[in-house]
Amino acid sequence: MLVCGEESGDMRAAALVNAIKAEIPGASFSGIGGERCRQAGVDLIADISHLSVIGFTEVIRHYDRIKRVFDLAVNHARREHPDAVILVDYPGFNLRLAKQLKPLGIRIIYYVSPQVWAWKASRVKLIKKIVDRMIVLFPFEKDFYARYGYEADFVGHPLVDEVRADISAAQFRQKIGFEEKDRIIGLLPGSREREIARHLPAMLKAAELIRQEKPKTQFLLLRSKNLPDATFSLYLQSWKNTPDSRLVVTDNYYNALNACDACIVSSGTATLETALMEKPMVVVYRTSWPTYSIAKLVIKIPYIALANIVAGKKVADELLQQNASPDKIAAAMLPFLRDQERLKTAARELRAVRAKLGATGASQRAAKVVISELAR
Repeated sequence: MLVCGEESGDMRAAALVNAIKAEIPGASFSGIGGERCRQAGVDLIADISHLSVIGFTEVIRHYDRIKRVFDLAVNHARREHPDAVILVDYPGFNLRLAKQLKPLGIRIIYYVSPQVWAWKASRVKLIKKIVDRMIVLFPFEKDFYARYGYEADFVGHPLVDEVRADISAAQFRQKIGFEEKDRIIGLLPGSREREIARHLPAMLKAAELIRQEKPKTQFLLLRSKNLPDATFSLYLQSWKNTPDSRLVVTDNYYNALNACDACIVSSGTATLETALMEKPMVVVYRTSWPTYSIAKLVIKIPYIALANIVAGKKVADELLQQNASPDKIAAAMLPFLRDQERLKTAARELRAVRAKLGATGASQRAAKVVISELAR
């Protein structure tokens, strides 16, 4: 049984399912996931669309819906009694689920660790009691758990395998009508509708400010495939393409990212994807003020962008809440357009992120950990 609660978890879970099936062709899977898990052959009892909320206030607002899915998962596990439950990220839901399922004698495997190293380190005590095997994506996570006397399995990050372009940057630029010499800024506002609402208007206004100084700058808006066109069209009505500067919307994600010179990125997995492509970035994030206020009190690390956390230093500017304003976003991005050497230096710094994410084959290594736990 697999349980994930958002798109990035759906990607990790589906890749893991395929890797396990390669080793155990007769394995069967059920649980909570999205379209990728469905395509991998998971019999879904609920879709991640019922769970994909972010922030304390959104969880409270949608509590009844989340609770129904939670009860559905518990009852399914009791009825089917799977050989193992693989929980993928989504800690608020999944750690509570593990507490319910552990007494049933089901093996609990956690893939993609909760960010206990950022906040709530006290949760490690609970994890030691209810999680039989913890599989982590970052080397510092293994070290973190070791300090608490708990052995985690570091397998590397699947993005190392996944983040690659099918065609060259020049070919993609030609395909969408841009020239090789053009300066292209990527806009990556997020994968949830609420993130689009909070980030895209500021990004578009920043783009306007950028082209006031650099009028021949081109823009690529990278949209998630799980969101409808209407999510974006509302905000694009006021954008005016000019003969020298255009904005193109595409869901050809990695080819588009590879074609950019630099990016404005919503904090999350996208910062790792952008780092793996070695594209200099400015990271932005806005959430509700209650959520931000609580997070500010409990988060114990100096950065929120995964690219900075993995690098162990600031490799990208972070603009949060009121600082994620159009003028500040533009001011942070324009130096990359003014100075080619600064662009190259920033790209070189991002190579350190790739080096820390491990070798290729993370999903296959994770599958071997799952299989060894089943055998034990």
